[in-house]
Amino acid sequence: MLLSQYTDNKIEAGCDEAGRGCLAGPVFAAAVIFPKEYQNEMLNESKKLTAKQRILLRTIIEKDALAWAVASVDNNEIDEINILNASFLAMNRAIEQLSLKPELLLIDGNRFKSQTDMDYQCIVKGDSLYESIAAASILAKSYRDDYMLKLHEEYPCYGWKSNKGYPTKKHYEAIAMNGITQYHRKSFALDKQLTLQF
Repeated sequence: MLLSQYTDNKIEAGCDEAGRGCLAGPVFAAAVIFPKEYQNEMLNESKKLTAKQRILLRTIIEKDALAWAVASVDNNEIDEINILNASFLAMNRAIEQLSLKPELLLIDGNRFKSQTDMDYQCIVKGDSLYESIAAASILAKSYRDDYMLKLHEEYPCYGWKSNKGYPTKKHYEAIAMNGITQYHRKSFALDKQLTLQF
C-alpha cells in the first residue's frame, strides 16, 4: 500500500513526468492533489501497470482528485533547453494549471527547478512510495501514450503505436531508412551506434 501523505497538515501535489528517454515526441508531466488520507489499493507506479490498468486508473484519479493537471513540452523546446530542463518545465506547467494551490510539491526524482514559490520535496522512486506521485505518473504516461498513438497514424513506419517513441530496434531502423520527422528530438543521438544523450 502506497502512502497517502508526506505531511499531516499540508495540501500536497504529487508530480511526475513521462517520455524523458524517448527519441521523438513531447515529454509529458502531471500533478495530482488527493484528499487527505485518500487510499486506493490499485495505485502503483505507471511502469508496473498495463495500459488497460492505466486507463482505468486515469478515470478514477480524475474523479477522486481534488485537482489534477497534465502538461507537455514539445520536441523543439526539448532541443532548445535539454531534456532535463524540459522535464522540469513540463512539471511546472502542470502545477500552474492546478485549480487548487498546493502547499507542498512532492517531486519524483532527485532534482527539480521550481518556477513557483511553493515548497517542494524531491523523492527518489517517489512513484512507488506516494499515491499522489503514482497517480501523476499514470496520468503523464497515459496522456503521452494517447498523443503518440495519434502521431503513429501520421507516421506508422516508426512503430510509435508500440514503442511510443522510445529507442527500439524498429525505431532506429525506420530512422535509418526514412530519416527523421518534425517530431524527433534532434539533440538526441538518433543513430543506434551512438550513445543516447539522456
